[in-house]
Amino acid sequence: MSTKKAIVFAVLFFPTCFSLFSQSTRAIKTPGLTGKVDVLRDTWGVNHIYATNQHDLFFAQGYCAAKDRLFQFEIWRRQATGTVAELLGERELTRDIGTRLFKFRGNMHAELQRYHPQGAAIIQAYVDGVNACISESIARPEQLPVEFKLLHTLPQPWTPDVVISRHQGLLGNITDEIKTGRAVAAIGERQVKDLMWFHPKDPVITLDPTIDSAMLSKDIIQLYIASHSAIKFRQEDVDAAAAAGALEDLNNQVAATGAAYTPDMEGSNNWIVSPSRTAGGHAMLANDPHRGIAVPSLRYMVHLVAPGWNVEGGGEPEIPGVSIGHNEHGAWGLTIFETDGEDLYVYDLNPANLQEYRYQGSWVKFTSIEETIPVKNAAPRKVTLYYSRHGPVTFIDSVRHKAYAVRCAWLQPGSAPYLAALRMDQANSWESFREACSYSFIPAENMVWADRKGNIGWQAVGIAPVRKNFSGLVPVPGDGRYEWDGFLLIKELPHVLNPAQGFFATANQQVTPPDYTHWNAIGFNWADNYRGDRINEVLQSNNHITMQELEALQTDYYSLPAKALVPLLSTLAFSDPVTADFLNRVLAWDRRMLKISVCAGVYNEWEKLLAARASREWIPAVARKDIDLQLTTVVDRLQHPGKMYGSDSVSRRDDFLKACFQQAIDTLRAKLGPDTSRWQYGQAAYKHVLMVHPLGRVSNDSMDSLLNVGPLPRGGSSHTVGSTGSSDNQVHGASFRMVADTGDWDNTVMINTPGQSGDPRSPFYKNLFSLWANDGYFPAYYSRKKIEAVTVDKTVLTP
Repeated sequence: MSTKKAIVFAVLFFPTCFSLFSQSTRAIKTPGLTGKVDVLRDTWGVNHIYATNQHDLFFAQGYCAAKDRLFQFEIWRRQATGTVAELLGERELTRDIGTRLFKFRGNMHAELQRYHPQGAAIIQAYVDGVNACISESIARPEQLPVEFKLLHTLPQPWTPDVVISRHQGLLGNITDEIKTGRAVAAIGERQVKDLMWFHPKDPVITLDPTIDSAMLSKDIIQLYIASHSAIKFRQEDVDAAAAAGALEDLNNQVAATGAAYTPDMEGSNNWIVSPSRTAGGHAMLANDPHRGIAVPSLRYMVHLVAPGWNVEGGGEPEIPGVSIGHNEHGAWGLTIFETDGEDLYVYDLNPANLQEYRYQGSWVKFTSIEETIPVKNAAPRKVTLYYSRHGPVTFIDSVRHKAYAVRCAWLQPGSAPYLAALRMDQANSWESFREACSYSFIPAENMVWADRKGNIGWQAVGIAPVRKNFSGLVPVPGDGRYEWDGFLLIKELPHVLNPAQGFFATANQQVTPPDYTHWNAIGFNWADNYRGDRINEVLQSNNHITMQELEALQTDYYSLPAKALVPLLSTLAFSDPVTADFLNRVLAWDRRMLKISVCAGVYNEWEKLLAARASREWIPAVARKDIDLQLTTVVDRLQHPGKMYGSDSVSRRDDFLKACFQQAIDTLRAKLGPDTSRWQYGQAAYKHVLMVHPLGRVSNDSMDSLLNVGPLPRGGSSHTVGSTGSSDNQVHGASFRMVADTGDWDNTVMINTPGQSGDPRSPFYKNLFSLWANDGYFPAYYSRKKIEAVTVDKTVLTP
């Protein structure tokens, strides 16, 4: 979709939104407040919260977010506290044990104060606001969101330790560490390095001879994996009678709102541009974090205003503050930066006492904690959790006398995901922003900044262990020979202020400059360069960049892999007339993965088949499940076939390309039918987005149609700047996008999907879905005058 079309679509969308709502004002008595709070809800569903003091501001944020996402809040609480089995039974016991094993257990007051000088007070106010909403909801159970009725449960109160839970964080590489260890054991270090793209340095991945590689295929980190996995509901979890009654209620409520609730309705990018390269002469910033596409959305937008606070943007609804956004001074955004904050340690156990492990020549006793876990339809389960000096013990092998523990940098104080954004929310300069960044431990990120003074800057953040004698890429013995040498100061991580080229972009690729010195705290695994290279290519070519051009770049579907691979087809020939016709069409194609393009659909299928066949043919069978070829490796070997095929390499490479291209045509013919005009990329039978609610396939068809959102056609791929993932149904990508104009904050635009609310009765449940799916934005107004002009609901919260 072109930028012009996106803007027109957004303009046409406004009156449609207004037609769904009637402006109203209401007052709600809310115990716990100290003064009056105005909540202005705009036509897109964003709450603009105006409070007279800090306590009431964060109390109201918690209250309003919980109002919108109450079921999401309850699931977060259960995941954080290890009480999912209480809701879903014994099948979730492993998750709850893992959650409790990896729970932060340090001094809570000191922990909360790490995130802000008044962190304990802010988080407590936020929690009190959440609990005020929960109390209000329990007093009127008939008004609870439908999920509570389906599961026959009620929301429970929050405590500050729920907010600082690490269960949903982007944390480390422990699963990759085990896979790499298995691969090294199976095919050797040299061949693993040939297949895996470690860079920019050459890491040592030798497996210590004391490691039993056979055990790396066992469930030695099952507790870790379970504690971080998504909850999957089953049909037996749902009360069928409640579902029938809830469906009738929902139909009545949906009709009453006038909203049309019909089905047709795990990377990231950011960049900063200096005033010298923008049409308006002001610094600009763009950010689109890529995570799971879900209903309700992972992201939640809010505007917080009180003395000392005026910040607008997006974050996770269960966390106070704004993690991506702007205040009156500057804007900031984030993408993942690769540091490695996890290691798997393997211990020898004392045969005479399996609660002792060998460390530096002596037997050391594990520490332990007793826990009692409630289980639905069963007696509470008592468990013992064990810890070594390095961290939580995930597996004890009583036969081989081995134990396995995960050392986690994120169990250090101050490592709750995104909470350090509270300090960023009040930054008033590059220096104060960088100081705030020095508290940002998890996740490791590329933080970018653009301010009204014209400064642009990049600071990598994250808690980064220093490893002097090992890489952290394979498991190591826990006998004391492989230790972390503390953590690198965040300000010593890579950073830049006002780069000479006038812009800076990150897209999870390796951007650390070659003259950097602290390489023993930087990771070796990075995303392919394609998104980052495309952003740089577009920014480099323009000295008068506009907001509209940055919006277009965020949703850019030009494929650099296609630019590299398609020319390799030029010498091929096919006897099948359909295939021969498509060969010529794809060669002439503009390399854009547009949803209306048939050639994009053919190329996409061909690229996937190339990658799949490369994995089958290039990776030895014994290591295939442990090595994921990056597309960069596939493209490089196909462009330089001598690396892979040796003698007669071009002919063998061409046979490879030809077989995959013919298979792509055959696959699409079987999938989409003989009429090739119907092979367009974006469609329900090919590239699309269908958001499935967590309960959207376990109740009944009518309920599912109300809970689920979509499908709508999509374009793009996992390697285009407009990243839409590699599967036919988009389940990863940018649910939230922002482009900020430091010259006039009212010019900033944002989008989220499918809507602000997680309650299907709300007009804000999926009101943004179509706009988002068509690559549109809405104006994220900042001045109160502009906000009041688009306010559809005003709520006055009073003590």
